[in-house]
Amino acid sequence: MNDPRLQDGTPFGAVTRRNLLLAGAALPFAVPASADVVPGGATATASGPGLASAAGSAPVAAACTPGPATRHARDFILGADVSTLDVVERGGARFTTADGRSGTALQILRAAGVNWARLRLWHTPVNAADVIEGDRIISRHGEPVGGGNNGLALTLALAKRIQAQGMKWLLDIHYSDFWTDPGKQAKPAAWAKLSGKALQDAVERYTVEVLTALHRQGTDPDMIQVGNEINGGMLWPDGKTWRETPDEKIGGHDAFAALLAAGIRGVRATDTMRGKRLPVMLHLAHTGDGKSGELFRRVYDQFEAAKLDYDIIGLSWYPYHHDDFTQLRANLRDLSDRYRKPLVVVETAYGWQPENPGGGPAVFNPEGAQRGGYLATPQGQADMLRDLVQAVAAVPEGLGVFWWEPAWLNVPGAGWRTGEGNGWANQTLFDAQGRALPALKVFRDSAPCR
Repeated sequence: MNDPRLQDGTPFGAVTRRNLLLAGAALPFAVPASADVVPGGATATASGPGLASAAGSAPVAAACTPGPATRHARDFILGADVSTLDVVERGGARFTTADGRSGTALQILRAAGVNWARLRLWHTPVNAADVIEGDRIISRHGEPVGGGNNGLALTLALAKRIQAQGMKWLLDIHYSDFWTDPGKQAKPAAWAKLSGKALQDAVERYTVEVLTALHRQGTDPDMIQVGNEINGGMLWPDGKTWRETPDEKIGGHDAFAALLAAGIRGVRATDTMRGKRLPVMLHLAHTGDGKSGELFRRVYDQFEAAKLDYDIIGLSWYPYHHDDFTQLRANLRDLSDRYRKPLVVVETAYGWQPENPGGGPAVFNPEGAQRGGYLATPQGQADMLRDLVQAVAAVPEGLGVFWWEPAWLNVPGAGWRTGEGNGWANQTLFDAQGRALPALKVFRDSAPCR
């Protein structure tokens, strides 16, 4: 989440409106009757009369935000990134509604009104070398990287489970073997020696291969990200747009745009196979320096000048780390008016307590709570989510919100990387025992009218 120094791009003038047609109609809130098969072959079903909602009330008519401005109210996304779900379940996590009824995390999320899921995809999530810090070996060459180990096989398995719940889903391709964000965008080890046209071809071919595998399984995504938090480019150094040192060799904006175009070509090459256009998202993260609006405008102006064929603008916004709510609202309004493309806050979260329930360091801590502006309590977390959903729904192009990793409980084997712990466990939408928190009810109650 570092703030890379971006070069100025070519100013952009008028923007032509593009209509986005998301596949299918808005999803109902009823819980699908199908069971959810968890790792190990067990089949999870709801106990009691059925999973009505995370708060225990029947999932019937949703409450409405008065007078939403969004033109996407009918298709508004209430989403959750569940990329670590497999390793969390394998670590022994169990989940219940707020009133104690058992179910899988997906069942409970779906019953609470979550209608989309998001999955990240890493190319080959195994260590290309030993991971060493100081004199300590964290994990060995050839071991899984951790953080969910989100390769294609696992993505295929999770996609099946998501679709079985009647949810749509967003595929987030990182084009890396491990985490990418504004401060790091490493090439996959398999592409380490590729550059120029060869690297572009690899990006396009890989995108086609991934989408073909998903299609053959019958689990086409409903939206796709080409890259993750690409503020300063992707596939560094070839697609890097900023220099840490004056003599650093980088590809710059043109090479970055060419790599994005290659990924988008891979998506478009598979549209005929699906029989419909797959919406493409390009995704940046907010900063914490008060200049997020300037950054977003500069980078998306460059995307428009490069004539990239994308449909949706994705944003990461964490209130304890990024610009405040006033600046977020201003940026949402500016993006909506300037580019006329749907906007999704595709990553957000906030803590329900200031400490890690499993001990050890936490990404969200007392200092973060002070900066974030909400109490570090279950109700404070719910208040933050309500305000965010309503802020997105208040702009014409507001399409939705995804909570990042709501089920990443602190269990064995579910660290952010192999050999390390989980610093996210106090930002979940379930408490340390897996019981649904009040914020889950907020999803449906704060959504714009259907």
